[in-house]
Amino acid sequence: MVKVVHIQKHLPSSGNAAYRLHTAFLDAGYDSSMLSLSSDISGDDKIHSLNKLYQLLPFIDGKILGYLMRDTIQKYGLFSFPVLGVDISENDLVKKADIIYLHWINGGFLNLRSIKRLAELNKPLVFFMHDMWSITGGCHHSFTCEKYKSGCSNCQVFSREKQDDLSKLEFSKKDRLFSGFSNLYFIAPSKWLYNCACESLLMRNKPVYYIPDIIDNKLYKPFNKGIAKRILNIDSDRVVISFGAISVNSPYKGWSFLREALKILQSKINKEKILVLIFGSAKNSGVENAIPFETRFLGKIRDDLSTNIVYNAADVFIAPSLAETFGLVIAEALACGTPVVGFNVGGIPDLIQHKENGYLARYQDAEDLAQGIVYCLENGIKGKLKTIFEPTNIMKTHAELTNIMMSEKSPGGLKVDLNDR
Repeated sequence: MVKVVHIQKHLPSSGNAAYRLHTAFLDAGYDSSMLSLSSDISGDDKIHSLNKLYQLLPFIDGKILGYLMRDTIQKYGLFSFPVLGVDISENDLVKKADIIYLHWINGGFLNLRSIKRLAELNKPLVFFMHDMWSITGGCHHSFTCEKYKSGCSNCQVFSREKQDDLSKLEFSKKDRLFSGFSNLYFIAPSKWLYNCACESLLMRNKPVYYIPDIIDNKLYKPFNKGIAKRILNIDSDRVVISFGAISVNSPYKGWSFLREALKILQSKINKEKILVLIFGSAKNSGVENAIPFETRFLGKIRDDLSTNIVYNAADVFIAPSLAETFGLVIAEALACGTPVVGFNVGGIPDLIQHKENGYLARYQDAEDLAQGIVYCLENGIKGKLKTIFEPTNIMKTHAELTNIMMSEKSPGGLKVDLNDR
């Protein structure tokens, strides 16, 4: 039985992508486990976290990074320069594993030296790229910048122009690390990120694969919308528009375009029948006052069953992201039969088939975003996922990659969409 260990800073992870993949590996017959810096999951002998002493590292690392990043421009999003890191190469789970999967490891868990120690074990080391960090000099989304294709420097994230900045230093460190080992593999969950990785200078001569995130279709599936609405104490004749909590300060989530789209929507739809359902955080008066419809905040939802009910209660789900690697909430909503409206960017086109299971709006076009909501409601569009996103099909691609990694040396320079085979 193949032993796999998934490395993730905290559990549950953001979006639970790493945890769900671990569970899918178990279901597929692998001996899978998870190792995290900290965890809120207890009573599971497959989930392990480090000594609490190590959990001070994110705080210290954050203070150091805060100083290094003091002149950043917020609209370009998160930039990670891993200063502190734990050497987990002697951990029993890691030592006994046949394959090591790296997920989110920044923020005081692993640094590049820690990753080098793992690579030196000469086991397949798989970077599951939940964003662009692995292929850039530090940013998690490059937006329109393409310096990662030739070598990062003078990064747009920093307000002061400087050729020899942190992005150049980190890019060169990654280049030395990646080029120094033949047992490194990279997985992109969307075709967009796969294509970016194939064009990155850091990925030259490295094997890159496209394998989507796992969706639990045993849980996320359609059921009667009327029942879902009644559970949430919503009248069955109300038209429910839903979206995840919007941070007005996030450069990724597109709140300004959603706000404008909802204002435009007033003249296109019966205002009295609309209920806007927001989940993910506590009530936000700034967001509420900007929405011209009755609004209900559900707060942070901590379990999949409740999330499933919210998706099923919605008549349309909006995802106005300006940068999206995959779109886990989009996939979940579609799996529940709810159409999704989002911008044509990043990994979103993998999931939304325009006017079939949702609507792909023109990028940063609030008018078209509003039109997409109207189109889905007036045409009774139903959400659905392509068969490529079936967990069994996704695990087949992981099994194929496992066979490659376990049976031969790195194929070197291989760029493979396993789902096209």
